[in-house]
Amino acid sequence: MAQPKRDLVKVPEVTALFWLIKIAATTLGETGGDAVSMSMNLGYLVSTGIFAVLFLIAVVAQVRAKTFHPILYWTTIVATTTVGTTLADFADRSLGIGYAGGSSLLLLLLLSSLFIWHRTLGSVSVDSISSSKAEIFYWVTIMFSQTLGTALGDWTADTAGLGYTGAAILFGSLLLVVLAAHFSRKVSGTVLFWAAFILTRPLGAVVGDFLDKPNAQGGLELSRYTASTVLLGLMLICILVFRQKAAKSSH
Repeated sequence: MAQPKRDLVKVPEVTALFWLIKIAATTLGETGGDAVSMSMNLGYLVSTGIFAVLFLIAVVAQVRAKTFHPILYWTTIVATTTVGTTLADFADRSLGIGYAGGSSLLLLLLLSSLFIWHRTLGSVSVDSISSSKAEIFYWVTIMFSQTLGTALGDWTADTAGLGYTGAAILFGSLLLVVLAAHFSRKVSGTVLFWAAFILTRPLGAVVGDFLDKPNAQGGLELSRYTASTVLLGLMLICILVFRQKAAKSSH
């Protein structure tokens, strides 16, 4: 018997639970990435190489999977957030292009990815991700958005002088605007999804920095290992206790 088409969509339904796990994953990406690059003193370049390999392994497994597996999906998301953290830090700090330069470059790459994806397949909607080609576009786009989020979070918190709390309030407020637009039903759901997806990353970045940066810099100076473990535990509870379903195919 043929497998239902809806099973070919291997990304979760977009619900409140999805966004809760997404924010936890992006925050974990910041604390986890910093734990490897800073606490372990491996540096941004070596850490990026390690996380890039993990990201590629996770993406290959995700694309080759026959059905939606929540653990595999969110493992791949965490892989994008950790490599995004160290890659953005390497570009901004080690290469010296700065937060503004890094954010601008990554925004261009993100918009280009969405544009090429739409031109190639006709849609960038989550419920249209039912082929390997669409999945690859999806993960490349997410990779750019996660890296952009790190650079953007650092830019607003440090260069713009908002601090971690101020930056978190800014991005949280922007997410509330997106939520209001969602309930008004006057803006494309696909546009709102990607807007929210992008904004949750800098929110997670500044929250992660707030948790583990020194008190003198406005942080709580928590152990990066402890913060990462708590966030990972929260994610696992949400994934294992609350059953997520795959998004329904639009085809």
